[in-house]
Amino acid sequence: MKKREKSIELLNKAVSDELFAVHQYMYFHFRCDDLGFDLVSNLFKRTAIQEMMHIEQLAERILFLKGDVEMKVTEEVKKLTTVKEMLQQAVDMETQSVDDYNKWANECAADSDAISKKLFETLTAEEEVHQDQFETEFENLEKFGDQYLALQSIERSKSVAMGMPPQK
Repeated sequence: MKKREKSIELLNKAVSDELFAVHQYMYFHFRCDDLGFDLVSNLFKRTAIQEMMHIEQLAERILFLKGDVEMKVTEEVKKLTTVKEMLQQAVDMETQSVDDYNKWANECAADSDAISKKLFETLTAEEEVHQDQFETEFENLEKFGDQYLALQSIERSKSVAMGMPPQK
């Protein structure tokens, strides 16, 4: 029973991290969308939706282990206003998740919980994809500066002027 409790504890820590990521990324999505930065806005929104799916996978595993899903967000959303700060925060969050999930996969393996281990390994791979996407956008912003964001805003303005809805 003790082994099961450790897995449930780790899975709930992951739920908390993923809930925070959903809140943080949706805040970034709203801010970027308001500024007309569709590409970055949509990246934050898509990632938030993927993080919600992670919560569902984690919750299903917790319930299978006869645990209770703790829906606690332990961090406050950071009210960052520049895209560069947002992308850096996202990279940092994903890097931390990759580190945590790798460690937690090993802890589950040590407790003979192969399924939770596999879930954490799968989540690690998906978080690495998010990390790479945010790093790419951060590098583009570093390389091209504000022109990179201006082009996104111009594309939205052209779509609106032509009577087409902005891409979501």
